Amino acid sequence: MQKHLLTLALLLPLAGYAQSAKKSATPAPDKDKQAVITSLNNRFAEYAGISKQIWDFAELGYQEEKSSLLLQKQLTKEGFDVKAGVAGIPTAFVATYGSGKPVIGILAEYDALPGLATEAKPEFTPIQGQKGGHGCGHNLFGTASVAAGVEVKNWLKAGHTGTIKVYGCPAEEGGSGKVYMVREGLFNDVDVVLHWHPGSQNAADAGTSLANKNAKFRFRGIAAHAAASPERGRSALDGVEAMNFMVNIMREHIPSDTRIHYVITKGGEAPNVVPAFAEVYYYARHKDRDILQSVWKRIENAAEGAAKGTGTKVEWEVLGGVYNLLPNVTLAEVMHKNLQTVGGITYTPEETAFAQKISETFGEGQKVPITNAALVKDFRDASESATSGGSTDVGDVSWAVPTVGLQTATWVPGSSAHSWQSTAASGMTIGQKGMLVAAKTLALTALDLYKTPTLIEKARAEWQQKRGANFNYEALLGDRKPALDYRK
Repeated sequence: MQKHLLTLALLLPLAGYAQSAKKSATPAPDKDKQAVITSLNNRFAEYAGISKQIWDFAELGYQEEKSSLLLQKQLTKEGFDVKAGVAGIPTAFVATYGSGKPVIGILAEYDALPGLATEAKPEFTPIQGQKGGHGCGHNLFGTASVAAGVEVKNWLKAGHTGTIKVYGCPAEEGGSGKVYMVREGLFNDVDVVLHWHPGSQNAADAGTSLANKNAKFRFRGIAAHAAASPERGRSALDGVEAMNFMVNIMREHIPSDTRIHYVITKGGEAPNVVPAFAEVYYYARHKDRDILQSVWKRIENAAEGAAKGTGTKVEWEVLGGVYNLLPNVTLAEVMHKNLQTVGGITYTPEETAFAQKISETFGEGQKVPITNAALVKDFRDASESATSGGSTDVGDVSWAVPTVGLQTATWVPGSSAHSWQSTAASGMTIGQKGMLVAAKTLALTALDLYKTPTLIEKARAEWQQKRGANFNYEALLGDRKPALDYRK
């Protein structure tokens, strides 16, 4: 997810957690749910293998050809009707099984992050020649969602009415893949969407996230000899630096909970040549997308002012833009109960040793008991849940259809997303056990919704009230086509 989601909390204090050992108050799973749990336990090695293959592929956004195809083949084998290349994205797909209402969708992600290629070891061990790594655990995300979809399919096949859809969602990490899928109307017939995300705790609550907009600003100047004839040059890099300076002094005069980050992606090739081209990549975030849009306009003004002041020209390409998550308490309560039924994970001695070594790499303020992986966090509704520091294109889905998610302890407690530690855990059994918890919880939640349509009606009423009667969806990235080359 882009640093992102509710899953990205760094500190997980013991207070506020309910030990899985205290599940006596939680009703035992009924026959159907127990069948799902047993089936997933029996197929753990199979799904762990799929997640490891995707971890090894480590394909960046919109380049997930092998990862997408692997999941599509699994779903096709299980009897789903798979439609690939949806919304103009070669690696996106929708897999459908069943007929009639309710229609439940499950989101699956599988893109990796650049620069996080490390082996699944408790010390940083770079993989030479590999561009990406699964520092957000999307290899686990996609696999668990497919596994849950298969279990729901098996239940429907036994004689129940309803439809299950698994959405293959590329390029969550900055590429806004789901936005194009929402814009294409692929969720229009869906009653509820379920999702999850890897993390370092087990929780299902009604939290939200930050809206996000990002773009690459490209400055063009005039090349010249930097010593012999600098007066003839107009430095594109000066344009970038002037823009960055203006944005940085602007920080004092915008809402304090705004987040702006940038990286200079191109700044010239040699110091003795005035750069004719330079590029800077900007992200801006806020929990209120109207405030985000206002701040973004000021960033664009800074770019134009920088170009004018340095005698350069600037243009920009909006690559991504996502809404904040619209929380749904009705659905979150259902998912939380099922997470309590499933419980957290217990480490083997080997996994405990791995986790302890990982924990030793954390700063003092980041360390928490590794036994937190066995705990389930108490439920919090929207008024109690803090806004996540990250963003996700699931946000756009949540404004199109009632949506709910959870996170599970796929990483060593205390780990942050987008780190070598989360990458390493995502490629071994700790991550895979957390993946299994997610698959079970997603499938059990879906069964509750199929069996109790009044829950869907209540969730939809809450969703409509929060969204507002006059809501009209407009993608923050406009009408542009998918930025299929944003990672190239």
